[in-house]
Amino acid sequence: MTSWTGKSKGGVLGYKIFIWCIKHFGLNFAYFLLIFVSAYFVIASGKAFRATFYYFHSRLGYNEFKTIISIFRNYYRFGQVIIDKVVVLAGFNHKLSFNLEGKEYLLQMQNGGILISAHIGNWEIGGQALDFLQKKINLLVFDSEKQAIKQYMSEVLTARNVSFISIGDDFSHLVGIKQALANKEIIAIHGDRFISGNRTIKINFLGEPACFPLGPWLIASKYNVPVSYVFAVKESAKQYRFYATPLKMIPSVKNPAQREEIIVDSMKEYVRELENIVRKYPLQWYNYYNFW
Repeated sequence: MTSWTGKSKGGVLGYKIFIWCIKHFGLNFAYFLLIFVSAYFVIASGKAFRATFYYFHSRLGYNEFKTIISIFRNYYRFGQVIIDKVVVLAGFNHKLSFNLEGKEYLLQMQNGGILISAHIGNWEIGGQALDFLQKKINLLVFDSEKQAIKQYMSEVLTARNVSFISIGDDFSHLVGIKQALANKEIIAIHGDRFISGNRTIKINFLGEPACFPLGPWLIASKYNVPVSYVFAVKESAKQYRFYATPLKMIPSVKNPAQREEIIVDSMKEYVRELENIVRKYPLQWYNYYNFW
């Protein structure tokens, strides 16, 4: 397999176009425009198309026709969740609602904690479902994501309970993480993606071993904070379902072999939760590279 490059598809122009459409024509028109954008990417996405084809055809067992249709629907869903993210974070008057499962677990994070999610559904706006915690949500993002997009989103961002911590080569993000947890805030991070140089463990996922990063669990162990595995998936045009698992502590032990065994056991629990949610919402997993 190959590691992720740390860069996502798309450019700031695309964001600007959809924000303009939402402002002047509404959310439904932006969704309509996505039909043509999605069809274009099915034809032009190249490596992303091949990776997604493998996911649907080889890992989920779809026939070729169903696979092609699923790729289009996957791209369309991905466009929808990007638009929804803009709608929520930029404060547009288009209401999205959330059904919460596991709220009682997150209420136990009064002293802060770590939410480990994945590239499924819409994890960025999942933070909006957590307003009841009255805590700042810090989303960890890779610094190699397109800077223009991050800058533009910062300009339109109005949801101040959500902020971004950039993961860079200089490890400055560790300072941000430490400060956020010291302030009893929430850290949200992906557990299904890594870049070259990250420490990883191979775990069976959808019938074939894949690499998952140790980083999120190492952070939880180092700072002795609880972890919950969370997923925010789109169920209808304006409704999401937010799942959260019971809190788990990753104890810090001095013996390296014992520490890694504890972490790997916790990672396997996460992968089982991720596999369950991917099988339930297969069109909403968005990893457009060779994951296995």
